[in-house]
Amino acid sequence: MTSPAPFPPPDLESALRQALEQVAALQLQFPAQFPGGTTEGNVYSPRRLDGHAEGANTGWTTGFWTGLLWQAYVFDGNPRYRRSAESHLPGYAERLERRINIDHHDMGFLYTPSCVAAWQLTGNADARRTALAAADCLLRRYLPTAGIIQAWGDLDDPAQRGRIIIDCLMNLPLLHWASATSDDPRYRAAALSHLVHSRDHLVRPDASSFHTFHFDVETGAPLHGSTAQGAADDSCWARGQAWGIYGFALNHGHAPELGLLEVAARQADYFLAHLPEHGIAYWDLAYGDGSGEPWDSSASAIAACGLLELAGHLADDPRGRRYRAAALHILSSLAARCAGRIPDSDALLLHGVYSKPHGKGVDEASLWGDYFYLEALARATRGWRTHWRTDPPPDAS
Repeated sequence: MTSPAPFPPPDLESALRQALEQVAALQLQFPAQFPGGTTEGNVYSPRRLDGHAEGANTGWTTGFWTGLLWQAYVFDGNPRYRRSAESHLPGYAERLERRINIDHHDMGFLYTPSCVAAWQLTGNADARRTALAAADCLLRRYLPTAGIIQAWGDLDDPAQRGRIIIDCLMNLPLLHWASATSDDPRYRAAALSHLVHSRDHLVRPDASSFHTFHFDVETGAPLHGSTAQGAADDSCWARGQAWGIYGFALNHGHAPELGLLEVAARQADYFLAHLPEHGIAYWDLAYGDGSGEPWDSSASAIAACGLLELAGHLADDPRGRRYRAAALHILSSLAARCAGRIPDSDALLLHGVYSKPHGKGVDEASLWGDYFYLEALARATRGWRTHWRTDPPPDAS
């Protein structure tokens, strides 16, 4: 990758405005319902799951839609975004009470952009209670003997027992927030243990990453790495590497004693070294221009957030300036090549991939791609502090 321009290109403010226009159009289409996790033909349809009403709060990605509404409320100020976001909140509590699609580790993806954000922005006490209950749900997936949080499935499922995935780094801020909010150290202790195992086993010696890693839950012994959505067990799934950059950088802020900042920096260096000159990652970093493989724009959006987080921690280090410049280069390219526009698409960020091996969401937009694209634009242009940190709520709602 060539050296990007050292200063923000002038079009990122307009890119932020364009992205907010897309959120506005999507909010009119889904004032109370949830869109699906990915588009179909670059257009969102109501979320569907057998046994549930169309547009219901199901799956692992709904938090990103509520989070987009909260971001739009922050940057636009229109109260309709707040009303829509607040109308979602009872559904998040209902999911926990009825155990709707919560046999997984993605409580952070679901409850940080939705309920923690509501608490931080408005002081909503019900949202705080719901987020703490979500942290309890995540904590129940902690396996003490192995010292890890199991990613998927029933805790007794032999196919999933003892498996972690790199995405979970983004779920751990919910546990840090819960400890800070409740003054209960159990959440933080589980997060720290999981972080150490992630640092030591998900990251390879060359700073590439396994998507998933398996442990013996009886002895805690590390077994082997594998992939679920990458090209091969020994390749580097692009979105997983991006989760590593952002996840380790964020968790450094919560646990600076673990040396995670250098891990994030090494992962960033690997990502940038395997990124095409235009800055948009292919779905696996084994591929590049001319491969005929699709991009995953969401990986680049997540990585841009991580690079900006790194740059903030390394403000007095030349690496910090380099990471910020790389993030701005990526964002400028995403805005030029991948930004959605009404009427062709109601999404913010096109050309993503959910799971290429499973044929899911290939060359489509996604709620997480949209969310992290808007977050990266806001961080780059407004210096916005994210909801993944443990900020206190305002004095009054």
